[in-house]
Amino acid sequence: MMPNTARRAALLSTVIAGALLLQGCLVGAVVGTGAAVVGTGVKVTGAVVGAGVDAVTTSDEETRAKREREQRDYEREQRRCEQRQRQGRDC
Repeated sequence: MMPNTARRAALLSTVIAGALLLQGCLVGAVVGTGAAVVGTGVKVTGAVVGAGVDAVTTSDEETRAKREREQRDYEREQRRCEQRQRQGRDC
């Protein structure tokens, strides 16, 4: 009876620790690392870890594109506001 209880306690501890590790942005990295452990070969491992990290990070190109979209939207809204003001309306 005691070994069964100890086994359950160890399993519960593992599940709780795993749940804490899998929160937020760590999910993609942990999944990628876990898949890398299963994978064979250095190239496969690097690719899987890279894919896991890519899943939770934003590239410079994506950040730049988002910033440009936001700038275009802001400028468009400014032009619309100026046009409304010329027509005597509020923005």
